Amino acid sequence: MSLEWFDRVSGELQDHLKSICEKYDRNGSMIVERGSKHPRIEFYTELADDERDYFSSLFFDPYNEEFYMESFDPDLGQISKVILSDIEDIIDAVHESFHNYLEEDEGDDDYDYAYEMDMDDENGDLYGPDGENSDIYEIDVDWETPEVTAYIQDNEVEVTYQFGIVQETGDGVLKRINRIRTADDDLIKDETNFIFSKEEASTIIAMIASHMDSLSEME
Repeated sequence: MSLEWFDRVSGELQDHLKSICEKYDRNGSMIVERGSKHPRIEFYTELADDERDYFSSLFFDPYNEEFYMESFDPDLGQISKVILSDIEDIIDAVHESFHNYLEEDEGDDDYDYAYEMDMDDENGDLYGPDGENSDIYEIDVDWETPEVTAYIQDNEVEVTYQFGIVQETGDGVLKRINRIRTADDDLIKDETNFIFSKEEASTIIAMIASHMDSLSEME
């Protein structure tokens, strides 16, 4: 198990992203979480009151020495794992995630893509140890609970949660499904997944428990 590749990419990734994307240079930041079973790099933007809005997570498998991202396919109902073999793939993936985040947040798809870098070994840039292209495969999740209803209102709004374990990493998965019945009797379904390590779970539980009295009930 080696973190050399993770540390090299972490050290150079911020400068690469700033140089290819003007919007990221103004708004994007990253933080390295090295202590978990699968180290990761979190990408975020700064909000008011020093809050952070995270838009992408880049994970590293130290045993296989590979970077990957995770995404959920609502049509298949499965989590996909995208292997990123070199620095070019990583930059492209984070760049795309950032602009997708901006598009959802601002409705603005007029972006300035500034791909002017020659990504090769002569420039000292980083490539993956195997030089292979990106690959996609699905992550198996053992769902430990059924869908549990957290909130329901007049058969119009329902929020459910389901907890599972990623078989490969042992990380936890919390799936949230929001179902809304419109006036035309159409059903709108929104599904999100939050993946976290065992070390994170205790911190999350403690933070929520200590602020329960500050939360307002859904109306």
